[in-house]
Amino acid sequence: MSVSDNVRESMSSSSWIRRMFEIGLELKKKVGVDNVFDLTLGNPTMEPPPEFDAELKRIVQNPVPGMHRYMENAGYPETRASVAQQLSQDMGVNFSQNDIMMSTGAAAALNCILKTILNRGEEVIIFAPFFAEYTHYVNNHNGCVKILPTDEQFIPDLNKLEAAITKQTKAVIINSPNNPSGAVYDEQTIHDISQILEKKERQLGGELYLISDEPYRKIVYDGTVVPSVFKYYRRTVIANSYSKDLALPGERIGYIAIHPECPHHKDLMDGFVYCNRTLGFVNAPAIMQFVIRNVQGITVSIAEYQRKRDLLYSNLVDMGYFIVKPKGAFYIFPKSPTTNEFDFIEELQKHNVLVVPGTGFGTPGYFRASYCMEDKTLQGSLNGFREVAKIFKLC
Repeated sequence: MSVSDNVRESMSSSSWIRRMFEIGLELKKKVGVDNVFDLTLGNPTMEPPPEFDAELKRIVQNPVPGMHRYMENAGYPETRASVAQQLSQDMGVNFSQNDIMMSTGAAAALNCILKTILNRGEEVIIFAPFFAEYTHYVNNHNGCVKILPTDEQFIPDLNKLEAAITKQTKAVIINSPNNPSGAVYDEQTIHDISQILEKKERQLGGELYLISDEPYRKIVYDGTVVPSVFKYYRRTVIANSYSKDLALPGERIGYIAIHPECPHHKDLMDGFVYCNRTLGFVNAPAIMQFVIRNVQGITVSIAEYQRKRDLLYSNLVDMGYFIVKPKGAFYIFPKSPTTNEFDFIEELQKHNVLVVPGTGFGTPGYFRASYCMEDKTLQGSLNGFREVAKIFKLC
């Protein structure tokens, strides 16, 4: 057999996001690219901010000797120091370069973290709806996923969290702003999760890590504030990426940041760096590290994303769809008008509109639509949503 049993099984349950994207490719061949309204991928069509372009141009036109060579596996000290300085301002905790490892995006950061901390069979708790690849990342490193529900606003049920933590639990992953729902956990929620982890550490005598996946931290609306996880729990690690707030998904640049007071800090950082190398990432892209150090605090236009959110949200609500208004990220996660969301999604496809089933995010009965698209795609999708709403008697 050419493919291992583990990979074959994982492929069979692989990302619905990619499956729908592939369906979209076939549909575009049939009816033409301009006639398909693909809202599946979180792949920003917005261009990076001009400050990024200017810095990239400056570096390319003024090359530094050795800038394309290997560096420390953790990344350039100057870049890590720059990230640490910005994090100190944002998080209310004093970071140094020794708390940072540059990574090949947040995906590599998460894999390095999980590879470092997990023993075979240990559990990682995640909350539905969740980014679909979490289950695969945990499986990559011989861990087990335990999926917990959230409430109607997509906020974790803390009683269920406390009951779910056992001696086999090693970590809890949170993702706020959330993909796919756009939910943002408030200060009280972060405080309460931290209190539960501290209590369970004392009761069980183990180590419980809080892993915060934060690629959408800077993409929030209506005055929403994303609280600092570092203020409440020392055994905290974040995975972050510039893919979304600088519109650089193809450049694969991000970082790990560990709480400066995390127990066994040096061992963990050594583990992250070792796994960065042995998992084959080796180091984060060199040129991107040069650019990133000088564009800290810069983002794409958040107001533009809010405008796109409002366009899609208001139109779908007017059609009768039930949606919890997103506070961040660039997705909406409406309820399907029928219990089996696949029936609804098939009807949408007849109108050349593509979305992702909630099943792919651990939450059947919903669907995800990305609004990081061009306006013509968002506007073009509305007729399909309207016609399907009529079929299911929403309007």
